[in-house]
Formats: sequence, C-alpha cells, structure tokens
Amino acid sequence: MSEIKIVIAGARGRMGSEAVKLVEDTKQFQLVAVVDHKYEGMRLNQIEGFNADVPVYTDIEKCFFETNPDVLIDLTTPEIGKVHTKKALLHGVRPVVGTTGFSEADLKELQQLTEEKGIGAIIAPNFAIGAILMMKFSQMAAKYFQDVEIIEQHHDQKLDAPSGTGLKTAEMISEVREEKQQGHPNEHEILPGARGANMNGIRIHSVRLPGLIAHQEVLFGGDGQTLKIRHDSYNRASFMSGVKLAVENVMNVDLLVYGLENIIE
Repeated sequence: MSEIKIVIAGARGRMGSEAVKLVEDTKQFQLVAVVDHKYEGMRLNQIEGFNADVPVYTDIEKCFFETNPDVLIDLTTPEIGKVHTKKALLHGVRPVVGTTGFSEADLKELQQLTEEKGIGAIIAPNFAIGAILMMKFSQMAAKYFQDVEIIEQHHDQKLDAPSGTGLKTAEMISEVREEKQQGHPNEHEILPGARGANMNGIRIHSVRLPGLIAHQEVLFGGDGQTLKIRHDSYNRASFMSGVKLAVENVMNVDLLVYGLENIIE
C-alpha cells in the first residue's frame, strides 16, 4: 500500500491528539498538516504535547492547496465538521469524519458530491469497533425481541443528544423491527421526557455526567426474559482502531459510507 497523506482537523482535542499518535505510529500513514482555529503559521511541535513537525493551518482550503492530502480526518464539532467535509470533497480530498449531527439532507448532499467527484467519504457516529459490533448484535436481536430501549451515556461536554451511536442503533433496529409503541397504552409522563426520546416506538435515554466517556446499553424485553447488549469506551484510544480502518477503506470506495458497520464484515 502506498503512503496515505493525511490532514487532521481538531488535533488539539482529546480524540484529535490520539489521531495524531495513530498517524505517527502507522507505517503507511503520513501526517502532512493539521487544521486548527488558531496557531496559523506555527508548527505542531511548537504546541505543548506534540512532536510532529508539520504546519498548522486555520484556513482548511489553503491547507488543501499547499499540502495536497489524500485524506482529511475531521474530529471537530458537528457544525465545523459539516463545512470541512464539503470543502474536502470539493477539493478532491477523502473525508473520514467522527463528528455527529448530520441530517438526512446533509447526507444526501454529501452523497451527491461523492458521486460527482468519484471519491469516497466515511462518516462514523462511533469509531470503536466494539460499539459497531454492539449495534450489529442489537439489530440481530431485534428480529426476535420487539420491545427495546436504548440508554446511552456520555461525558457532560457532549453537545448532541441522543448520541449519533444511539440514533444509529435505533435506525438499524428499525430496519428489522416493525414500528411498535411500547409500554401501557394509557401511559402518562408526569414529568415530560421521563420516558426518553421516541424513535419508531424505540425509547432512547441520554445520560450526561463528568467521568463518563462513551457507553451504551441496549435492553430487550420478552416473556420472562431480558437481553442486555452493552459497550463501554474507557478512553479515546478505544476509537483509533476504527479511525485506522476508515482511513484505509476510504481510499477504496467512491461513495458516501455512513457508519463503520457498512465496512465491517
């Protein structure tokens, strides 16, 4: 495999700093630049905690023109990630995006761009391989258990709720489960929201607390039995195997892939 030239947006964040280590430690990857909202003109190794001698850009389009990367790894925020993803495709750069919050309209627009440009893009609500397997196992279980609730737990600085993983899990379950309103038909919430969000009858509950990283439990109920499928990420390094897989695969696809479950056999 020839060397893959990579730009990372959001390198100073917790996920981004792990991605920098991943790229530095992977033989076929080459970090050529990072994109940040400040430190224009500096080198990354001038920022505390980093050793890579690559330029820092605040203008992502200037970065693309001057470094000519193959892949953008974007680990920023939902709004910035949307802008970066579109600009990457317009410049012929393949985006691997770990931010959530993309609407159906956003995904449709990006799909059209990948088709026009003939290059791939991967957007992953969760990069942890274990979390992807948790979603796939939950989809399998939903064929046999119609009653299901999702409890997702994240750190208290997470901006979106439910999480992208929670929503993606509900979407995957909905593909094999007929819509059903769960609980007593006359159920009444004394406090609005007590039963969580409702997606096709699937209840999704979001917990936000300091000390958490990323955790999700999918609970199925049936006659005289329950089934629980749970995944826990205890640090950001847990997501890097999925980032590596996405970078390697995005070089071989020419369409938009939403969710790593689509590239895991």
